[in-house]
Amino acid sequence: MRLLVWQWGRRGAGPRYALELARALRCVPGATVSLSLSTGAEIMQAGLPDCDLPVQTYAGLAGWARRMVSIPVDAPALARRLRPLQLDGAICAMPAPLDLLMASALRRVGVPYVVAVHDATLHPGDILPMQAVLQRRLLRRAAALVGLSGHVADQLDSIAPGRPVFRARLSPLDYGRPADPPMAHGGTLRLLSFGRLLPYKGLDLLAAAMSLIPPGQVEMRVVGTGPESPELDALRRLQGVAVENRWVPENEVGELLAWADALVLSHREASQSGVAAAAVAAGRWIVSTRVGGLAEQLARSPQARLCDLDAADLARAINSLVTNPPPPGEPQPDHAWQASVTDLAGKLQTLWGGPLPRPTD
Repeated sequence: MRLLVWQWGRRGAGPRYALELARALRCVPGATVSLSLSTGAEIMQAGLPDCDLPVQTYAGLAGWARRMVSIPVDAPALARRLRPLQLDGAICAMPAPLDLLMASALRRVGVPYVVAVHDATLHPGDILPMQAVLQRRLLRRAAALVGLSGHVADQLDSIAPGRPVFRARLSPLDYGRPADPPMAHGGTLRLLSFGRLLPYKGLDLLAAAMSLIPPGQVEMRVVGTGPESPELDALRRLQGVAVENRWVPENEVGELLAWADALVLSHREASQSGVAAAAVAAGRWIVSTRVGGLAEQLARSPQARLCDLDAADLARAINSLVTNPPPPGEPQPDHAWQASVTDLAGKLQTLWGGPLPRPTD
């Protein structure tokens, strides 16, 4: 099998997921795997990936609009770059706004593709409806879909009817494992809430839970980017809680995880979580609400504590890290990835072993 893995996001977990997916697929016997990333991806600027097909995407909304308009012109040129790879299939490792360009180029060279879907629908607080429209168009042209949790896979049947849907797990995302286990610093329990600061992350629930924990028992950082809100103001007013409303560059994520003893996921809704995947890889403890795909994702993680969608129960789960701490995390990201992609590769061989379902306009 000759495969292409592509992910054209510039920031966030998508490029790293594509890199880890490509690396793991290259270990599957008989698989030859090429990787395509955006030249503007943070992970590319760090010089980490072995990228076989770098593609200049866009910078800003105006740049994206120009690239979308120019797809009829750009697709033939991209197809010429794809032909020498003699691909059997391609995998979109989490959708991004310019994927219809790749879909068009793949159609020109007669190569089917599948899409690994992180979020099947918009989260509460998302303000990118056009991206949802573009994702639906991408999914409906795909040969098959991969839901990165059972929760997502169940939603995909109605979004792209008639397409085979495979289930997979979001394996650990390794940003550089901290050397020390949780609480090795010998001080107060350090909590981290990390990621987009949007309503679905349950920031109101987090503020309510933290108000129930005696001052001085824990130290918390809430780090991520999002609109200012009353929930963030409520968190700022709490003793021992610091809010950092900022984008965290790729090269700082490992350091941020190393600071924390535990990640707190106070989500009100979730497909699954790239933050949880990074926490597992880093050997951090995790406290998470039992919503969406999170319970499924964390079911096999001994360092995770799940709680109800309730401030008091969230506070109890946080306190349990002090009174009855979980065992130190001993993640095996490479093993987890290999198990996941071996299963996926078998499904793709079955899918593409017979008549290939071709992309359509």
